[in-house]
Amino acid sequence: MNLHFKVYGSGEPLIILHGLLGSSDNWQTLAKEYAQHFTVFIIDQRNHGKSAHTEAFSYDLLVQDLLAFCEQQHIYKTHLLGHSMGGKVAMQFALENPDFVDKLIIADIAPVEYEPGHNEIFEGLFKINLNVISSRKEVDTLLAQTIKNFSVRQFLMKGLTRGEKNEFEWKFNLTSLWKNYDDLLGTFKSDEIFSGETLFINGGKSSYVLPEHQAIIDRYFPANKRETILNAGHWLHAEQAEEFYAKTLQFLN
Repeated sequence: MNLHFKVYGSGEPLIILHGLLGSSDNWQTLAKEYAQHFTVFIIDQRNHGKSAHTEAFSYDLLVQDLLAFCEQQHIYKTHLLGHSMGGKVAMQFALENPDFVDKLIIADIAPVEYEPGHNEIFEGLFKINLNVISSRKEVDTLLAQTIKNFSVRQFLMKGLTRGEKNEFEWKFNLTSLWKNYDDLLGTFKSDEIFSGETLFINGGKSSYVLPEHQAIIDRYFPANKRETILNAGHWLHAEQAEEFYAKTLQFLN
C-alpha cells in the first residue's frame, strides 16, 4: 500500500493522520504552520483521498499501512498526531510500535468503543446519485435534506471532487467505509502501554472524550496530559485552529 502524502518543512518528523471521511487536505493549512519547526507529513489513509480504495478496511490495516509508510520514508522516530479515526490509528500504532513514536497527540477521541454517530451522514451521502449531479450547490442542497448541521455538510463537501472525466466523485470510499463502520467504532485490545509523552486534546463542546474515559487513557498512556479547547466541537483543529496549533506546538516543544 503506497499512501498518498504531502511533505512540508524541515527538522524532526511529524506525521498527521486525518479522521473518518477526511483527507490530508483537511490539515494542509496547519501542516504549513508546523513546518516552521518540523518536517510534516500529511497522509491520505487507505480508502480516503488519493490513496488506494480497497474493500478491506480496519485499524489493523491502517496501522500496517502507517508502519510501511515510515519504513518507506526512512522514518524511525516521529511525533504523531491523529484526529478522531486517525487518533485511534495513532494510539494503536504507538502501542504496537513504541520505538517509532516520540511524542503522541490524540485529538478528540479516546481508546474506547463508541455508539454509532454517523448514520445520518452515511444516509445523506448514499441518497445522492453523483452521476446526475451538475453542481456542488446541488449536492449541498440534497445533503441538507438529511444533514441539518451546516458545519458537518461543509466538512463533507471538502470530500467532493471531479474525476478524470470531470464527473463528480467522493474522495473517500463510501461503500467500504459503511461496510466496515461497526469495526471502526470499536477499539484495540492490548496488554501494552505507551510510556512516551502523550497529549489528549479535546473540544469543550464535543462528547467524544468524557471524564469517565480518563481511567482507560491512564491505563494505556500513563504519561498523558489533557487540554480542552472550550469553544470547539469535534473538528477542533478547524474550528479553533490558532488555539489548537498553540497548545499542540507548546506540547511538542
